Amino acid sequence: MLPLEKPPRLLPDEPFPPYAFVPGLTPHPVSDPRGHRYGAPPELPERLDPDRWYESRCYLRGLDLFNHGYYWESHVALEQLWLGAGRSGDLAQFLKGLIKLAAAGVKHNAGQPEGVRSHACRARQLWGEVAQSLGGDTSTFVGFPLGELIAVAEEICRSGWPCLSPTLSPNRQ
Repeated sequence: MLPLEKPPRLLPDEPFPPYAFVPGLTPHPVSDPRGHRYGAPPELPERLDPDRWYESRCYLRGLDLFNHGYYWESHVALEQLWLGAGRSGDLAQFLKGLIKLAAAGVKHNAGQPEGVRSHACRARQLWGEVAQSLGGDTSTFVGFPLGELIAVAEEICRSGWPCLSPTLSPNRQ
């Protein structure tokens, strides 16, 4: 799950935004007229089927954005899925963990190490709850071995954002 180089794009036909939003450094994508999403209609929540996650363009887009350093944009894409999941239950908790890890990336880019740690610790907690609900951290859910995600979040919680940014590469097994 943590390769030394960026994984292949999951949606190579989807262009990336012109910049990754970093609070205080770049224009807010939605509220600033210079933002790359300014005036765009809000995206509607989509329901993600955990067993058919590989068919969800929104999910794959969120992972691609994360893997290439667009953490705020990843957060937004994943939040649409979280809303579509009804904000409760195992799927919503799993997605909220991904959202929290993306938020940790935003805090890293903004130079806020305590924010990095607090968001990573929350991601670890959320994934731990999902693992417990599903029968343990050896469970695979929505393409990811939960134990691996928990370990990544735990390491960031303990040590801060790594020199080599984490990547999220789901397995279709």
